[in-house]
Amino acid sequence: MSKERKNVLFLCTGNSARSLIAEAVLNDRARGRFQAFSAGSRPTGEAHPVAIEALDAAGYATAQLRSKSWDEFTADDAKPLDLVITLCDAAASEACPIWPGKPERRHWGLPDPAAVEGLDACREAFATTLAGVEQRIEDFLKE
Repeated sequence: MSKERKNVLFLCTGNSARSLIAEAVLNDRARGRFQAFSAGSRPTGEAHPVAIEALDAAGYATAQLRSKSWDEFTADDAKPLDLVITLCDAAASEACPIWPGKPERRHWGLPDPAAVEGLDACREAFATTLAGVEQRIEDFLKE
C-alpha cells in the first residue's frame, strides 16, 4: 500500500455492532493512514446501544456512527475503496456488490455480541468484541 490515506469498509449484515466498532477503532488509531467506514447488507437502521456504550466507555468517538446500507458505497460518486473487511460469516458468504476501486478483501470472523441475551452478558460480549477488534486493528496497523 502506498503512503496516501486508504479507505477501508467494514461489513456486517446489520451494521449495528461489530462493523461500527471496527469503524470507530480504526478511525481513532489510524493516525491519518486510513479512513474507515462501515455498512451492512441488511442494516438495522440503528447502532446497538451497548455498542455505543462500550465505545464511549473506552473513549472512542461515536457521534458519526450510524447503521447504513452497503449501497452507499457502490454509487458512482462513492469513494474508491482499498480494502473491504467482513466481520461476520453471513456477510462474508453473501454475494457482495462490485466496489469502486476493486479493493482487497479480508475476513475477520467475530461472534455477534448483539445476539447475546441479558444486559450483563451483552455488555460482557461487547467488551470482548471491542477487545478483539482492537487487537486485530493493532495487528493490521503493524503490517
